[in-house]
Amino acid sequence: MAHEIERRTELPLPAPDEATAALTVEDVAHRLAEIAHYQDDDEVAHGLEDQLYVDVLRTIAAGAPDAEILAAAALRTETLGFARWTA
Repeated sequence: MAHEIERRTELPLPAPDEATAALTVEDVAHRLAEIAHYQDDDEVAHGLEDQLYVDVLRTIAAGAPDAEILAAAALRTETLGFARWTA
């Protein structure tokens, strides 16, 4: 069963908070370095990774012109060696 997502033009997209409103590839690189710094603490690193993904998605939803680059940069967290688990 295929599901389609409709874009509702009558409702504005939620605006990201000011901290992520102008997220750049350089910002993502700094966040990757921070996550790498904490990769010996799985819980902290995983939380930072989750927040990075949310912030990148919000930036893309707000119309970032470099969306593909931002997403690819954020996905580099997959190369970091820490445990990811969910409850």
